[in-house]
Amino acid sequence: MTVHKIQVVIDCANPAKLAEFWAEALGYIVQPPPEGFASWEAFAERIGIPEDQWDRLSAVVDPNGVEPRILFQKVPEPKTVKNRVHVDIDVVAGSPPGSPERRAQAHRRAEELAARGARQLREVDEPTGWCLVMADPEGNEFCLH
Repeated sequence: MTVHKIQVVIDCANPAKLAEFWAEALGYIVQPPPEGFASWEAFAERIGIPEDQWDRLSAVVDPNGVEPRILFQKVPEPKTVKNRVHVDIDVVAGSPPGSPERRAQAHRRAEELAARGARQLREVDEPTGWCLVMADPEGNEFCLH
Protein backbone atom coordinates (compact mmCIF):
# COMPACT_ATOMS: atom_id res chain seq x y z
CA MET A 1 0.00 0.00 0.00
CA THR A 2 1.32 3.43 -0.95
CA VAL A 3 0.82 6.36 1.40
CA HIS A 4 -0.14 9.43 -0.59
CA LYS A 5 -0.45 12.04 2.12
CA ILE A 6 1.79 12.74 5.08
CA GLN A 7 1.90 15.21 7.93
CA VAL A 8 5.08 16.23 9.73
CA VAL A 9 4.69 16.84 13.48
CA ILE A 10 7.04 19.09 15.44
CA ASP A 11 7.06 19.16 19.25
CA CYS A 12 7.45 22.66 20.66
CA ALA A 13 6.73 25.06 23.51
CA ASN A 14 4.72 27.64 21.54
CA PRO A 15 2.78 26.14 18.60
CA ALA A 16 1.26 29.42 17.37
CA LYS A 17 4.59 31.25 17.29
CA LEU A 18 6.40 28.38 15.59
CA ALA A 19 3.59 28.00 13.04
CA GLU A 20 3.98 31.67 12.10
CA PHE A 21 7.73 31.19 11.64
CA TRP A 22 7.37 28.07 9.50
CA ALA A 23 4.58 29.58 7.39
CA GLU A 24 7.05 32.32 6.44
CA ALA A 25 9.97 29.91 5.99
CA LEU A 26 8.06 27.60 3.65
CA GLY A 27 5.67 29.97 1.88
CA TYR A 28 2.80 28.21 3.65
CA ILE A 29 -0.13 29.71 5.54
CA VAL A 30 -1.28 29.08 9.08
CA GLN A 31 -4.15 26.65 8.65
CA PRO A 32 -7.48 28.47 8.85
CA PRO A 33 -10.23 27.17 11.14
CA PRO A 34 -12.86 24.77 9.78
CA GLU A 35 -15.60 26.20 7.61
CA GLY A 36 -18.30 27.87 9.67
CA PHE A 37 -15.93 28.98 12.46
CA ALA A 38 -14.42 32.47 12.73
CA SER A 39 -11.47 31.19 14.80
CA TRP A 40 -9.82 28.05 16.14
CA GLU A 41 -10.91 29.16 19.62
CA ALA A 42 -14.56 29.15 18.51
CA PHE A 43 -14.06 25.66 17.05
CA ALA A 44 -12.31 24.41 20.21
CA GLU A 45 -15.08 25.80 22.41
CA ARG A 46 -17.74 24.20 20.21
CA ILE A 47 -16.19 20.72 20.41
CA GLY A 48 -15.56 20.98 24.15
CA ILE A 49 -11.80 21.47 24.39
CA PRO A 50 -11.02 23.13 27.74
CA GLU A 51 -9.81 26.72 27.33
CA ASP A 52 -6.47 25.96 28.99
CA GLN A 53 -5.71 23.59 26.08
CA TRP A 54 -6.60 25.89 23.18
CA ASP A 55 -2.92 26.72 22.63
CA ARG A 56 -1.66 23.14 22.37
CA LEU A 57 -1.81 22.80 18.57
CA SER A 58 -1.27 24.86 15.44
CA ALA A 59 -0.58 23.89 11.84
CA VAL A 60 0.66 25.28 8.56
CA VAL A 61 -0.47 24.18 5.13
CA ASP A 62 0.66 24.64 1.57
CA PRO A 63 -1.75 27.20 0.04
CA ASN A 64 -1.75 25.08 -3.14
CA GLY A 65 -2.67 21.94 -1.22
CA VAL A 66 0.27 19.96 -2.62
CA GLU A 67 2.99 19.82 0.04
CA PRO A 68 2.59 18.14 3.45
CA ARG A 69 0.85 19.76 6.39
CA ILE A 70 3.07 20.55 9.38
CA LEU A 71 1.51 20.26 12.83
CA PHE A 72 3.04 21.90 15.89
CA GLN A 73 2.14 20.31 19.20
CA LYS A 74 2.87 21.71 22.63
CA VAL A 75 5.01 19.52 24.86
CA PRO A 76 6.24 20.26 28.40
CA GLU A 77 9.91 19.44 27.88
CA PRO A 78 12.37 21.63 25.96
CA LYS A 79 14.40 20.39 23.00
CA THR A 80 17.68 18.99 24.32
CA VAL A 81 19.40 17.09 21.49
CA LYS A 82 19.87 17.20 17.72
CA ASN A 83 16.80 16.43 15.62
CA ARG A 84 16.55 12.93 14.19
CA VAL A 85 14.51 14.37 11.30
CA HIS A 86 14.83 17.83 9.77
CA VAL A 87 13.33 19.91 6.97
CA ASP A 88 15.36 20.81 3.87
CA ILE A 89 14.29 23.97 2.07
CA ASP A 90 15.26 24.35 -1.59
CA VAL A 91 15.68 28.12 -1.99
CA VAL A 92 16.24 28.17 -5.77
CA ALA A 93 14.33 25.61 -7.79
CA GLY A 94 16.27 24.41 -10.82
CA SER A 95 19.59 25.95 -9.83
CA PRO A 96 22.50 23.47 -9.64
CA PRO A 97 23.30 22.28 -6.10
CA GLY A 98 26.04 24.39 -4.53
CA SER A 99 26.04 26.97 -7.35
CA PRO A 100 26.99 30.56 -6.50
CA GLU A 101 23.39 31.64 -7.20
CA ARG A 102 21.99 29.02 -4.81
CA ARG A 103 24.50 29.88 -2.09
CA ALA A 104 23.80 33.62 -2.37
CA GLN A 105 20.03 33.05 -2.23
CA ALA A 106 20.40 30.70 0.75
CA HIS A 107 22.43 33.33 2.61
CA ARG A 108 19.79 35.98 1.82
CA ARG A 109 17.03 33.66 3.03
CA ALA A 110 19.02 32.87 6.19
CA GLU A 111 19.17 36.61 6.97
CA GLU A 112 15.40 36.96 6.42
CA LEU A 113 14.67 34.02 8.70
CA ALA A 114 17.15 35.25 11.31
CA ALA A 115 15.08 38.43 11.52
CA ARG A 116 12.17 36.15 12.49
CA GLY A 117 14.08 34.32 15.21
CA ALA A 118 16.12 31.66 13.38
CA ARG A 119 19.88 31.38 13.67
CA GLN A 120 22.54 29.93 11.43
CA LEU A 121 24.39 27.03 13.05
CA ARG A 122 26.94 26.24 10.37
CA GLU A 123 27.69 26.07 6.66
CA VAL A 124 28.28 22.60 5.25
CA ASP A 125 30.45 22.35 2.12
CA GLU A 126 31.31 18.74 1.38
CA PRO A 127 31.72 16.65 -1.77
CA THR A 128 28.24 15.24 -1.10
CA GLY A 129 26.59 18.67 -0.95
CA TRP A 130 26.34 22.22 0.30
CA CYS A 131 23.82 23.80 2.70
CA LEU A 132 23.31 26.25 5.53
CA VAL A 133 22.25 24.48 8.72
CA MET A 134 19.80 26.65 10.62
CA ALA A 135 17.76 26.46 13.82
CA ASP A 136 14.20 27.74 14.13
CA PRO A 137 13.20 29.93 17.12
CA GLU A 138 12.93 26.84 19.36
CA GLY A 139 16.18 25.25 18.18
CA ASN A 140 14.83 22.70 15.66
CA GLU A 141 17.38 22.23 12.88
CA PHE A 142 16.63 22.71 9.19
CA CYS A 143 18.75 23.24 6.10
CA LEU A 144 18.68 25.82 3.34
CA HIS A 145 19.96 24.43 0.03
